Amino acid sequence: QVHLVESGGGSVQAGGSHRLSCAASGLTDTTPCIGWFRQAPGKEREGVAIKWIRGGITYVAGSVKGRFDLFEENAKNTVYLQMNSLKPEDAAMYYCALDYRPSHCFGGQHDFITWGQGTQVTVSS
Repeated sequence: QVHLVESGGGSVQAGGSHRLSCAASGLTDTTPCIGWFRQAPGKEREGVAIKWIRGGITYVAGSVKGRFDLFEENAKNTVYLQMNSLKPEDAAMYYCALDYRPSHCFGGQHDFITWGQGTQVTVSS
């Protein structure tokens, strides 16, 4: 069984950088994709970035393109979300999630099978 644990949330000043971590256990080669989502109060959940397990990025939201990066450290089974040039509108609860269905790897699908508990990011202006 797969478990995801996010960490790294905190308060950041606008314009700054921050990195979130997602430690995954139980991953197999049959798990197509893993990604980061976020949800701010009163707003719908938004896909931020998604990648193939052990592979390349498959989706990046337009709102973060050029500012956020998603990468994996295989030896640690950890996926990171590097956030640069943060804006107040980036403040949200950030979740790591994975899914076995390739159709979910390209954005637009939010019903991923496995989710972490989330980590809060606050951006002050």
